[in-house]
Amino acid sequence: MAAIRTSPENGDQRLSSIRSILKNLVLGSVRVKAHVVSADEREGGLRNLLNFGHSIGHAFEGILTPQILHGECVSIGMVLEAALARHLGVLDGGAVARLAKCLASYGLPTTSKDATVRRRSAGKHCTVNQLLSVMGVDKKNVGRKKRIVLLAGIGQTYEKQASVVSDRDIRVILSSGVLVQPSMSKALKVSCTPPGSKSISNRALVLAALGEGECRVKNLLHSDDTEVMLNALVKMKGASFSWEESGQVLVVRGNGGRLQAHGEELYLGNAGTASRFVTSVATLATSATHDSSVLTGNERMKKRPIGPLVETLQANGAGVEYLESKGSLPLRIKAGQGMEGGDISLAATISSQYVSSLLMCAPYANKDVTLRLIGGKPISQLYIDMTTAMMSSFGIHVRKSTTEEHTYHIPRGRYTNPKEYVIESDASSATYPLAIAAITGTTCTVPNIGSASLQGDARFAVDVLRPMGCQVEQTESSTTVTGPAKGSLKPIEEVDMEPMTDAFLTASVLAAVAQSGQSRSTTRIVGIANQRVKECNRIKAMYDELGKFGVTCRELPDGIEIDGKAYSELNRPPGGVHCYDDHRVAMSFSVLGTIAPHGTLIQERECVGKTWPGWWDTLRQPFEVQLEGVDLEGQHHTSSPGEQVSDKSIFIIGMRGVGKTTTGRLAADILGWQFIDLDTRLEESSGQSIPEMIKESGWDAFRDRELAILKDVQQGKATKHVFACGGGIVELQEARRLLANYHQAGGLVILVQRNIEDVMAFLQMDKTRPAYVEDMRGVWDRRRPWYLECSNHRFYSQRKGTTASNQPLHGLDHFLRTVTGLRRSLESITAKERSFFVSLTIPDVAAAAPILEEVAVGSDALELRVDLLQDPHRKGELPSVEFVANQVALLRSSSSLPIIFTIRTQSQGGRAPDDAHADIKSLLQLALHMGLEFLDLEIHLPEDLLHSVSQSKGNTKIIASHHDPQNSLSWTNGSWVPHYNKALLYGDIVKLVGVAKSQDNNASLAHFRSWTLAAHPAVPVIAINMGIQGQLSRIQNSFLTPVSHPSLPFKAAPGQLSAKEIRVALSLHGVIQPKNFYLFGKPIAKSKSPDMHNQLFRTMGLPHEYQRCETDDAAALEVEIRKEGFGGGSVTIPLKLPVMDLLDEISPAAKIIGAVNTIVVDAKRSSEHFPTHRGKPYLVGHNTDWTGMQLVLTNAGACNQTSSVFTATPRTDGQKNSTAGLVIGGGGTARAAIYCLKQMGYSPIHLLGRSPEKLKALASSFPADYNISLVTSPDAASSAQPPAVAIATIPADRPVDENMLELIHTLLGSSIGSGSGSLEQ
Repeated sequence: MAAIRTSPENGDQRLSSIRSILKNLVLGSVRVKAHVVSADEREGGLRNLLNFGHSIGHAFEGILTPQILHGECVSIGMVLEAALARHLGVLDGGAVARLAKCLASYGLPTTSKDATVRRRSAGKHCTVNQLLSVMGVDKKNVGRKKRIVLLAGIGQTYEKQASVVSDRDIRVILSSGVLVQPSMSKALKVSCTPPGSKSISNRALVLAALGEGECRVKNLLHSDDTEVMLNALVKMKGASFSWEESGQVLVVRGNGGRLQAHGEELYLGNAGTASRFVTSVATLATSATHDSSVLTGNERMKKRPIGPLVETLQANGAGVEYLESKGSLPLRIKAGQGMEGGDISLAATISSQYVSSLLMCAPYANKDVTLRLIGGKPISQLYIDMTTAMMSSFGIHVRKSTTEEHTYHIPRGRYTNPKEYVIESDASSATYPLAIAAITGTTCTVPNIGSASLQGDARFAVDVLRPMGCQVEQTESSTTVTGPAKGSLKPIEEVDMEPMTDAFLTASVLAAVAQSGQSRSTTRIVGIANQRVKECNRIKAMYDELGKFGVTCRELPDGIEIDGKAYSELNRPPGGVHCYDDHRVAMSFSVLGTIAPHGTLIQERECVGKTWPGWWDTLRQPFEVQLEGVDLEGQHHTSSPGEQVSDKSIFIIGMRGVGKTTTGRLAADILGWQFIDLDTRLEESSGQSIPEMIKESGWDAFRDRELAILKDVQQGKATKHVFACGGGIVELQEARRLLANYHQAGGLVILVQRNIEDVMAFLQMDKTRPAYVEDMRGVWDRRRPWYLECSNHRFYSQRKGTTASNQPLHGLDHFLRTVTGLRRSLESITAKERSFFVSLTIPDVAAAAPILEEVAVGSDALELRVDLLQDPHRKGELPSVEFVANQVALLRSSSSLPIIFTIRTQSQGGRAPDDAHADIKSLLQLALHMGLEFLDLEIHLPEDLLHSVSQSKGNTKIIASHHDPQNSLSWTNGSWVPHYNKALLYGDIVKLVGVAKSQDNNASLAHFRSWTLAAHPAVPVIAINMGIQGQLSRIQNSFLTPVSHPSLPFKAAPGQLSAKEIRVALSLHGVIQPKNFYLFGKPIAKSKSPDMHNQLFRTMGLPHEYQRCETDDAAALEVEIRKEGFGGGSVTIPLKLPVMDLLDEISPAAKIIGAVNTIVVDAKRSSEHFPTHRGKPYLVGHNTDWTGMQLVLTNAGACNQTSSVFTATPRTDGQKNSTAGLVIGGGGTARAAIYCLKQMGYSPIHLLGRSPEKLKALASSFPADYNISLVTSPDAASSAQPPAVAIATIPADRPVDENMLELIHTLLGSSIGSGSGSLEQ
């Protein structure tokens, strides 16, 4: 495996070092296959076993080939077919886990969600219907019946030949969701043995690994949690493990606490128990080959707390440090330091796992340990008692103090492993089958959990189910529950579940249908505060998910109240139950699903693998519950995955004078968040200005206060805030660590930069902050690497002059919306029938500024060819990072189109040196840091560079490209396929560019493009040929075709066309058909609209005509809009109201404004496939007055006061803001102005005009949430909140009424005087 993963060196051929081994493996495999086929021609024995995994594996292969190999697909199929055998009750669950582990150890995928599979297949989803369809043609089938090889054990088939399996059962195994139907028999009596206890299993693994000798562990839980625990212990050489008795017994050979630090990360997934136990265990490791171990987990695990344990270990001499967020994984644990021992104090009110972790490792400290649990009553005391009892079984006897409360004495020593240790079944898991009996009125026995159990949850039946009306029989070793008649469960006034906190979720779903016959049937559950920091916030999860069923809940400080209702009145949860990747949420709601009348969809079916991988099989088998697989990804899969939207707070850093405060205020306005200047906050909290603070207490004290403020807001205001930090915040190492950890954990830290000369000029005038005591350029040079270390994005402030602090920062909106995931450029472009990007072959953006607007017309994006830029300070080389950053900022301020950042190397047809890898990497990282929408990544670059860029892309979309200007590849012989496959690994978009020597090359390319789109419809492809002969391929390419423009210096590639030329060609071929557009109304003879529209059509190469239809007759208008070839129209007086009755649909905006001024033909609804129209035009009426007003306001710097993306889509969330707006006038256009300000989030909206009666009537016609305020008197104007924006809808060519003018001056006086207002007319 090492040879396979190693790249060849010094001209060696790949795998040359193991060639003879591979040859023997291949020959041996052939001999085995030949023997099996010869000995078993009818596939009734060994040959049948060889077919195991192939039925489902071939289905995946049929969809994922060639990116995923045959063996990889069969590996996935083997695990799924084993799970299917378990589901059908013919295979033990432990065998599935062992098989998956074995395959994974060879680097094979065991699920289609495997990261490598997702990466190499470009995230392609195999829908269940697709898989079943491919399986339908398997040669083993009998007619329409599917036959699959089922295992009875590893190496043993269930039947001599493949077994017939129903589509229903296969669908359950293949689907991500499961629908639980209320289908149980009333007379059912079930005996159910849950898997081994997760708590006991994890403790037993740690104790046996730390112990001396061999221990046979029986009934160990096979789950994700125990798997990561086993892997971590093996990697640290804490023990060796082997399986016996077909996986029923784990043999542990402990190494007596002699562990070694491991060089690679120890990945613990979302296993909270394992992460806390391994943290203490790792402190015992020595530094044989590595000086430290790194513990990490998934994103949820990185948010779960571990701080109290880490702080206690640090205080006791262990070297533990946080690598990202303080208080959570990942951790670096130094080897060889261990625990000092002696007196140790630990806060035990959050998790008992901290206590158990220290207890189990305490015998290996340098001194005897006295462990004092402080902070009040420890949480989950029974789990602590479990730990000490198990330690006794392994030879270390913990003595609980009789004189000090919550104090334990642990002697030094080594564990001695018992020959055998039997794991109890999991008492928390046992609550689910017992709860099914309770809720359905049936009987269930758990045969190996009773009153003598070590686990607190064993009391669930007695303390919860019995008071709810169940008959409970519990012996020392078993528990039997018989539920009352269905619908007869009783609420419990209050139950303290602190001894069994994990079981509260089970109690909650029972409480949801428990009734007392009174007006309110409330169950109050307390003592479960720690459940907020488990796999998810479980209390809130139950509140939210029960709410979907129509159940009323109330969160308590340490619990939850639930009002029960009749089970027949439960709602169908819309979208199903979201499980938060939490096994206990999934299993609890499956209990409710057995009685909910409409069936219950459980999302994330596989999350039960954490503790009970076979839970759904248990429901199907002994409980006879009907299950249906639901392919959630197949239902919701889209052609573009979409960006991740983040609401994490943003920190802005940079030198003083670069505009951090201005940027921060505008950013907060754009996002609808709260802005806080940390310097101002510091001054307010201390009651001193910063110069006074420094003069009185010195710089060190000031920096300490600055650091304290940073810590405070990071912890207390984690979402929807924008913070501007002081320029010197990076001077403190601890502050740098906090900021770096913040962005590494997914937060945004934005470095604002500005031309240093402008900064120096500004600071010479700024007297509000202390002067620099050293050369400013020297300060910048010192801080620059710190700023870069602390930030993950950069914004370059483009300003004119040195004091324009109120000027809007152009491009900030697009930058913010891209880095936060709000701007979805790829989705917008893929929704278009055709799209283009123009390649800017310019040496300097500033010099080309006059032509940029003209060049961009008709294109959907701008390509900045970085290799063509000419940096005056680096002639003949790639431009510097600073030069390119300035070019990007200039381009952003000049156009609102998305930017494609491209560095084309010489071998790919560009000017960048092929070996300038360091410069290329720096510039590509700059593009990511600046939050550009698209980045062109050449796939011939070194693998480490490709991987680095793709892993840190954030919300930037990568165009993985390969150009073949040498014409060495062919579209017909498969030589392009490896390049396409590699592009899929790294790109959201694939771009392949060849050379055409004849028109046949274009036909071959078109066939290749069709194949790629069929294989991976979710990955857009740009596929074209260069050269004059290749121009047809550019015309035929429909997605982001690269184009030129006559005003540009030269074309970026041979044969490149303009967007206009392509549209003209498409028109000549009938692809774009001419349409007739009209202006309707009267009088319109002098309107310039036809000239403007026709000029735009000619500029863009479109064959359409825009004409006047001068009429005031609605009937005449209807004749024209229903003619064949009608493309759309503009409507003016007097037809804006009558036209509304003639259209098929009116937009929400037009309905509220009360007028239509634009008619749009909905091409999709006009198609032959739309049954109600059958090719006739489907006409939609819009009002675009308000969108025009919004555009003018935003271009002038007015910010949208909401956090939604700028669109013409009305808001529906009712969000209110406190920023006022003003509308002047009371006519029809004023309605559009009011609507515009409402959609931009302004509130209140002041209305000012000549006629109070008219204004009152206008205001009353809008909904109350528009918050319209009438300004009809000087008193009203003086007391009104000053508006930030104003729209005047009165005639501009006439004098303003004097009374109105006085009111306007009163209302706008302060805003106009400060220069912060914006007036649009």
